[in-house]
Amino acid sequence: MKLEIVDHDYMHPGHVGCPGCGAAIAMRFALKALEEKTVMVIPACCWSIIAGPYPQSTLKIPVIHTAFETGGAVASGVRAALDVMGDTETTVVTWAGDGGTFDIGFQALSGAVERNEDFMYICYDNEAYMNTGVQRSSSTPYGAWTTTTPNREWKRMRKKNIVEALVAHRIPYAATASIAYPEDLVRKVKKARAMKGSRFIHIYASCPTGWRMPSEMAIKIARMAVQTNIFPLYEVTDGVHYTLNFTPKGYLVKEYFHLQGRFKHLTESDLDQIQQMVNEDWELLQRKARAFGV
Repeated sequence: MKLEIVDHDYMHPGHVGCPGCGAAIAMRFALKALEEKTVMVIPACCWSIIAGPYPQSTLKIPVIHTAFETGGAVASGVRAALDVMGDTETTVVTWAGDGGTFDIGFQALSGAVERNEDFMYICYDNEAYMNTGVQRSSSTPYGAWTTTTPNREWKRMRKKNIVEALVAHRIPYAATASIAYPEDLVRKVKKARAMKGSRFIHIYASCPTGWRMPSEMAIKIARMAVQTNIFPLYEVTDGVHYTLNFTPKGYLVKEYFHLQGRFKHLTESDLDQIQQMVNEDWELLQRKARAFGV
């Protein structure tokens, strides 16, 4: 059955995101699933700027801007306050970038989900600290250029698998999504909204500025990440049950890397090594789906 996506937008036009901003696209689709009964906690990130300063806002829902490291803690407090008021209908969502999720905010996030706090945490992942000048994060992929991993000093550590880190907490729901597959993204946010306890969604959000690519390539790049198995689409319930949501065409990773300036320094040998890493990760995920699928 085809998923119905509401025609109404919960974002005002005229936000200050960069052209082709994957984070803005991700928010637009996520809000179509969340709708108006939502309070959004936004730690320091690109969206702190895109949303705009009080009293103005790009979003048509209540927003709480908070410190970089506090997304999980503030969402827990907002949920507790709403419960005291008798409001059990409003969904509390933390909307954070990879820096505020994988790195600076992970302590608060881990503590909150270990307690199974009743909120949704959505990470839009543009794979670096883009708002402060394209510095590497633990989400930055192996091989990438950033301002803190420049030239031949490109990042030589693998990207942290944030979904598996959250799955290890045995939370009710964790999933990946991509701006290139909006129906899948909206379905997963709707599914998470209907659940109780801690829910985590990891959204691939391309960044033309930081990735050194034309803005009109934002969706194509996001699609290639899925089709090459670099960013597989899957979901995990109760920390155990794996479901693969998409069977990729299995393009070579070089077809994805060659589209972005942040990888132009890589040699064929480097790309072959990365291809092997991607193959290993995909095979491991398939084994989990076979062993623990529903």
